[in-house]
Amino acid sequence: MKIVGITACPTGIAHTYMAAEALTKAAQEMGHEIKIETQGVEVENILSDNDIQSADIVIIACQKTVDLSRFEGKRVTEIPIERAVKNPQKVIQDAIDGKNISIFELAKEDKAKKKAQQTGIYKHLMSGVNFMLPFVISGGILIAFSFMFGIKASDPNDPSFNVIAKALSDIGGGAAFGMMVPMLAAGIAYSIAGKQGMCSGMVAGVIAKSIGAGFLGGLIGAIFAGYLTKTLMEKIHLPKAIQTLKGLILVPLISVFITGMFMIFIVGEPVKFLLDGLTNYLNSMDSSNGVIFGLIIGAMMASDMGGPINKAISTFSIALMSTGVYAPIAACMVAGMTPPLGLALATVLFKKRFTKEEREAGKSCWVLGLSYITEGAIPFAVADPIRVIPALMLGSAVAGAISLGAGCASLAPHGGIWILPIPNVITNLPMYVLALVAGSIVTCLSVALLKRKNNYED
Repeated sequence: MKIVGITACPTGIAHTYMAAEALTKAAQEMGHEIKIETQGVEVENILSDNDIQSADIVIIACQKTVDLSRFEGKRVTEIPIERAVKNPQKVIQDAIDGKNISIFELAKEDKAKKKAQQTGIYKHLMSGVNFMLPFVISGGILIAFSFMFGIKASDPNDPSFNVIAKALSDIGGGAAFGMMVPMLAAGIAYSIAGKQGMCSGMVAGVIAKSIGAGFLGGLIGAIFAGYLTKTLMEKIHLPKAIQTLKGLILVPLISVFITGMFMIFIVGEPVKFLLDGLTNYLNSMDSSNGVIFGLIIGAMMASDMGGPINKAISTFSIALMSTGVYAPIAACMVAGMTPPLGLALATVLFKKRFTKEEREAGKSCWVLGLSYITEGAIPFAVADPIRVIPALMLGSAVAGAISLGAGCASLAPHGGIWILPIPNVITNLPMYVLALVAGSIVTCLSVALLKRKNNYED
């Protein structure tokens, strides 16, 4: 049997390639021919027309919107990308047995989407995050670089003013980072309504930013704009001679007008009030409250290692950066680095607890952990979830609690340990490093305590 497929996760980093590798390995072990296209940072291993035409089954393991039009008439199964990582053999066997599989038709695509509406919102949100992340990461790191010249070096009125620092701040903060909410909103609306939704979605994000409604306002506005645009595209019918005017002029005009009025007169003040209250609360947290919040952040980050819960808390923490709250993202990052690092350490100190394959995987976990790629822990969690996941959650909770309790903050939303040498990017750096070390050690010892010695030869 010949199988083709696509894997794609919101960030285009770990899950995309892990799912492709898992499916490929499982199919080969089952004696099937397989080719998987990975739509990560770049699209690789692209499926040709011949690949698709000769395929018996198409597996779509995606957590973001991808174009499926080329699979017209093929037997297609759509699954969450986590299933492909955790149980690839069952995914393939179910597809062969005809479970959760249907003949893909463009005319039926909307019906299929409506059927999957309960997972649709999450998919749209993750598409928005995928649009937003490059701006946040590049902008945040450029802002961090500007602080190398001094905390106030970008201020022309400060004695430490430096023109390079101001340029970095303007590019990273004023331009790239400033596009966070508009790009999030545009991505969500695009996922819901296609390219026609981007216009009203972007407008919702820009208005949310300008009126102080921030991330939450942009999120609400984007969902409203997306479904409004989708409804208008479906309900408005024009003569064929002027049909192109619908998507080019009429729908954008109506959707932008209604979305703008909705944002200014309905969403604006209430959401701004909520966001200001949340910001003030987080900024006024004492160390005991910080420890509790850090425990929650850490446990969430390690609970599914790059899955919906992990993405939800990290996206929320990134959003808080736009309001000047930088402590939660620091807790997220240290808690996200802890699981792979703790496992890597455990494979060195407690070799008998792991198979030979796991010990080999532990070597890559050093780099993945230091780079803030939590997904490096997934193979261990899949192999022994009952013991490994609680251990990871405990270690990450400790790391998050120490970080937030000590008031550590990060001016960059990503980068792992590699951003630590940049002056002023992490506040209270000694405690932050302590949080990382302590969390990793707790993870290591917890895994060793919970896991039994393996029954495999060394």
